[in-house]
Amino acid sequence: MELIEHSAAAGTITVEAQEGRTVVVLAGEIDAALREEASTSMGLALMNGVPVVIDSSPATFIDSSGLAFVLQLHLAAREAGISVTLHDPGRVLRDVLEMVGLSDELPHEPEHVATV
Repeated sequence: MELIEHSAAAGTITVEAQEGRTVVVLAGEIDAALREEASTSMGLALMNGVPVVIDSSPATFIDSSGLAFVLQLHLAAREAGISVTLHDPGRVLRDVLEMVGLSDELPHEPEHVATV
């Protein structure tokens, strides 16, 4: 008999309202294990129609599912007329965006903006 172990996701996607914007924080491992959480987070992030900021600095790993979440959020927001920017994108997200040739697709917040 084969035992299948299901462990909790090693990452999180959180959405919070902060100073007239919605902040989406990617922490830990952002991968396919977070698919349901990603869908819920995308809806929450776009619900109020305010600018969205993605903070990936706490992310330690992002696979193609995580990249798809970031890009789908960006595209859905653009269709809704909502701006999306990256706050201090961590090396993990920057590397993945560069690898697929999309490093210039999402604007970055100016460096003088207060930390999220």
